[in-house]
This record gives sequence, structure tokens and C-alpha cells, in this order.
Amino acid sequence: MTNNKSKIVSIVVPVFNESTNIIPLLTSMESHVPMGYDYEVIFVDDGSIDDTLNVLKHATFREWAVSYLSFSRNFGHQNALKAGLETATGDCIITMDGDLQHPPEIIPSMIEKWEQGFDVIYTRRSENKQQGLFKRLTSKRFYQLMRFISGLNMEEGIADFRLVNRRVADTLCGFSEHDLFLRGVIKWLGFSQYAIDYAPASRFSGKTKYSGKKMAKLALQGITSFSVKPLYMSIILGIFFFVLSLTYIPYVVWCVITGQAVPGWASIIITIMFFGGLQMLMLGIIGIYIGKIFISLKNRPGYIIKETNIKLKT
Repeated sequence: MTNNKSKIVSIVVPVFNESTNIIPLLTSMESHVPMGYDYEVIFVDDGSIDDTLNVLKHATFREWAVSYLSFSRNFGHQNALKAGLETATGDCIITMDGDLQHPPEIIPSMIEKWEQGFDVIYTRRSENKQQGLFKRLTSKRFYQLMRFISGLNMEEGIADFRLVNRRVADTLCGFSEHDLFLRGVIKWLGFSQYAIDYAPASRFSGKTKYSGKKMAKLALQGITSFSVKPLYMSIILGIFFFVLSLTYIPYVVWCVITGQAVPGWASIIITIMFFGGLQMLMLGIIGIYIGKIFISLKNRPGYIIKETNIKLKT
């Protein structure tokens, strides 16, 4: 192995109401991170309303104090990750969740692969039987849809538990787009990448912060951030149903000629409801893209830091 004594490894951990998990996570890190490197641990408090910030202020990791960024409100997991990347000074940066479902014992393997020359070491979560059937199925369908829409090899179960080298981190920090979907962006960047499979551990304490609503929002964010294919699909659907409606005209003419036309409101109502719903769906897709343009033109920051113990870059 190359001389690593001067190398710094940054570990970025976004947290939201994880006060009871911070110390156990640091304890686990202490047992598993390899010796011989300098470490910095950066927690990004994404607007927690519990005692998370106070715990961070008094937490320590070996002989190094824990650094933290505290947002003015909840700006979302992806923005918290980007804030950590923009603050980290390490030669490589590891991002992981703060609930101990991302096992720290994988960190040595990630660092080993980085030393072998890989730019990105990402993880793939094996199927979790403890998750509900609905969540497993929707997750699988989401990655299938992402592969189709983005054209990227989005493997099932990829997580935000990854290591990136300095060059990749600097590239990511140059992104100014809103609704950043890092799992897709990392794949889009290219570079040399290596996957490590892992079995997710059980959450140490507390409840998951990713509700069904947040998962749906993340999925929609990912889909619309990487392609305009949904817009083209809306055009194709519109053409298909327009042609389909034309095939109904000969039947209507035939009914009128033969005197079989019977006044009825049911078929009319069903048709109006169907095409009305389809039009609303297509307008909704278009509206999402217009909304993204609207938000981007405002050029607002992705997050606001309320408090930190780090001397921020100017």
C-alpha cells in the first residue's frame, strides 16, 4: 500500500432528528476505520427539531473534534450531502447515513479500493426481507424506470453510502442545479467506479425519515432530473389516443346510417373523464419541467447554514 500518513479521509453524515444515533455511530466508526489516516467527521444537521445539534456540539471522535453544519430548516437529504461535500477537505470523501444502516465496517474495503485507483466506490444494498413487499416492488420498478429514462446503468439497491475521490468531489461541487439526485449524477459522471454489496443493518433507534411521500418525491425528482423522455412519452401517448379515437368515428357513422344510434350519457362521460384525466397527466408532466425552470431562474441557494464550528471556504 502507498504511503497514506498524510492522506485525509472525510466522512460526511447527514442527520435529521438522530440525536440517539450519533454517539453509537461514532463508537462504531472508532472500531472499524483503518489506522494510518487523518480523519474528519462532518455531520450535516438538516434542520433537526430534537436534541441532535446539542449532541453534535459535545461529541468527539478519537482525538479529533466532530465538525457540524446546522441548516436553518430542513432542506432535504440530497442538499445535506452536497453541503458536506462542499465543506469536506479530505483526499477522499465518504458519505453515509446516521442511523447505522450503512455499516461502518465496510469503510476499510472502500478505502482499500480507493487506494487501488478507483475514483468512486459505491454500495449496493441487498434485498431487505424486513421491508414490506410494496416498498421492495416499488423500489425495483423505480430503478427499472430510471434505467429506461436516463440510459444509465442504475443498479437496484444503490445507496448514498459511497466514497468519492477529491477530483470527483470537486466536480460535484461545481454543479449548481436544483433537485440534485446524487445517485444518478454519480453514474452520469463516469470515472472508474467499483461496487460493494452490503446487507443493511437494522436502524439503531428512532423511526425512518423516508416516508412514502418522501420516497415518491425523491423518485419523481430523480426521473425528471435526468431526462426529457417523459415529455416525449406524453406526445406519443397523445398521438396514440388521438389515432385510437379516430377508429371510433366509422362506428358512430355506421350507427347513424343504420338507425342504431341510441342516446346515452354513460359512454360519453367515461370518454370525457378518461381523456380529461390523460390531459391533466400530460399537463402535470409539462408543469413539473416548467416548475424546475422557474425554481432554477430564482437562483436561490440549495441550503442555508444557521450555525457551524467549521471555518467555511470563501
